[in-house]
Amino acid sequence: MAVDRSLRDAQHIRADLDSLGGSLARVARFQHRFELRTTLPEAESWWRCSDLLANPETFLEWRRRLGAWLLAEHGAQDARTTAGYIMSWYLRVPAYLGALLLHHERRVPSLRPEELAVRIADHGRPEPVGLAALGGSFYCLPLDPGSARPEATVVADERALAAILRARYTAHAARFVRAYGKVSPLGSRMLWAAATDALDTSLWWAGRDGGDEGAGVADAALVLGSRFAPLTSASTLHMGETEAGKGWCRMRESCCFSYLLPQQDECAECPRLRKRAR
Repeated sequence: MAVDRSLRDAQHIRADLDSLGGSLARVARFQHRFELRTTLPEAESWWRCSDLLANPETFLEWRRRLGAWLLAEHGAQDARTTAGYIMSWYLRVPAYLGALLLHHERRVPSLRPEELAVRIADHGRPEPVGLAALGGSFYCLPLDPGSARPEATVVADERALAAILRARYTAHAARFVRAYGKVSPLGSRMLWAAATDALDTSLWWAGRDGGDEGAGVADAALVLGSRFAPLTSASTLHMGETEAGKGWCRMRESCCFSYLLPQQDECAECPRLRKRAR
């Protein structure tokens, strides 16, 4: 029996919407930090995360580019500052992508380095400006419209989904810590502190970028309700005094080492300041 073409087209559109690619297309409009893609373009500015981790020397070239930019902008650069910036920038790749999809879609991609890619800015400050989720697999809740897809793994509830995000992110971060530790002056404690900062901050940002900061804070509490080693703390988000008045802020676990640049001080939530105050 012939199937009406409009029905076939509707089924095709529905399948696209239910896919991980459909999720990325929907969440892209809620943020302006990154270009989001599901394919890897033939461009030198795009790097598959697994290639970066397999060749840690690539991080040295990235740091050299950052060092040249810092020298031009600030008249100086420091090895710890370049290492700190690249550390935070890289960890933001799996953290923000995972946080964005959890917040808006209640989905978690695999976050394997082989299935993620990052685009580094060609000009100016060499920071990540694009993210790509190259695999189609994802974890979701039972009522997710794509839960019957072969690439979907269904979990029982939001708490289980949060645990999946934490586990998938931590697995990616562990590979980064091993690779980056070979070429960085920063120790594993600092790298895991930065991994904790990236996840906590990204969950917060996902809510704030989408217009519901409180929901982002709630997601951070759900995923980081306590310390899960090797991550270094539970969520540190709290109400406090900010430049704009009372609002949400967080205590950093890691240091970006910006204070080593001329005429720069520690960040307001820098752990160095807390140590000094004790």
